Amino acid sequence: MHAKLSAIALSVAAALAVTGCGKKEEPKPAAAPAAAPAPAAKPEVLVKIGHVAPMTGPQAHLGKDNENGARLAIEELNAQGVEIGGAKAKFELIPEDDQADPKQGTLVAQKLVDAKVNGVIGHLNSGTTIPASKLYSDAGIPQISGSATNPRYTQQGFKTAFRVMANDVQQGKVLGEFAAKQGAKTVAIVDDRTAYGQGLADEFKKAAEAAGLKVVATEYTNDKATDFKAILTKIKSTKPDLVFYGGMDAQGGPMAKQMKDLGINAKFLGGDGVCTPEFMKLGGPATEGHYCSLPGMPLEKLAKGPDFKDKFTKKFNAEIQLYAPYVYDAVMVMADAMKRAGSVEPGKYLPEVGKTAYEGVTAQIAFDEFGDLKGGAISLYQYKGGKLEYVETLGGGAADASKAGEKK
Repeated sequence: MHAKLSAIALSVAAALAVTGCGKKEEPKPAAAPAAAPAPAAKPEVLVKIGHVAPMTGPQAHLGKDNENGARLAIEELNAQGVEIGGAKAKFELIPEDDQADPKQGTLVAQKLVDAKVNGVIGHLNSGTTIPASKLYSDAGIPQISGSATNPRYTQQGFKTAFRVMANDVQQGKVLGEFAAKQGAKTVAIVDDRTAYGQGLADEFKKAAEAAGLKVVATEYTNDKATDFKAILTKIKSTKPDLVFYGGMDAQGGPMAKQMKDLGINAKFLGGDGVCTPEFMKLGGPATEGHYCSLPGMPLEKLAKGPDFKDKFTKKFNAEIQLYAPYVYDAVMVMADAMKRAGSVEPGKYLPEVGKTAYEGVTAQIAFDEFGDLKGGAISLYQYKGGKLEYVETLGGGAADASKAGEKK
């Protein structure tokens, strides 16, 4: 019995020994924690902004200036990562050339409508802006001009039409009053028969006559002309104290030069279309001492003006010709309305455009019931030493503009 138990014990010990020499069972690794889901990328919405100006022809330098103002705004909006309705907005500029021609203006307007742009900035000229505005109105696309000044643009009753600068009624009135302040008693008037030039000249004439000036000659040219000796010879015989020109710099510069060649000693006065470096380039020394006007206050007197000028000149390696700051503001006003509406759909953000209260580069921008800039001030300049020298600011909103310029 004892021997039997010993044999059993030995068998158990042997079994245990074999088991102990066996490979240990490796513990199962703990399950890796589930990876957190990647955050969903924010949706992106494409915002197509049409821009129209003459990019070819005698006004191409102004068209390029306008387009650069729009491009600067578009690039800044994209750099800011603007969100509209919870989606990141990607702004894209769709540029078109209307050649300053009304027929071409309607063709490119229809092209932008067909492209389903979200909004339109432009056109540059009143003559192209007015017919094009009907197409944008029919399509329900908001349009903000930074340069078309003829009152008819906003007086057609289109709820889609806005402008961010003073119109010709405001500007013509100030120019007529300024002519009287300069001591002029008699005035000759020339315009280029475009919607802008004729409209401004008509408003100037009303204001000049109301201020007691006598209109001794009224002559017409066109926006392609370069020889004005025939009409200037007629004007010379009337011996005016001042010659007013309603039109653009491509004609105004040569006109001033030919006035001097013919011995016409009258002062030359024009609106925003001739208030450019190009006018002085084309007219040369003959432009010295003459006058022009621009809507709003000088950039250097505005809170955001110097910074804008610095950014613009560095980016494009060019000086501002004329309307670039206004076009820049027009783009920003449109984007601001989209943000407030939470939508880039024209029908949804259009009501917000009319409610704008935006501190732009050129002015505190708000619109009246017609879509015109409220209280548009007008500044006068004199050509001196190849530069535009600020004279004074007149008209509605001048005091408010001056206060805005004091902000630091």
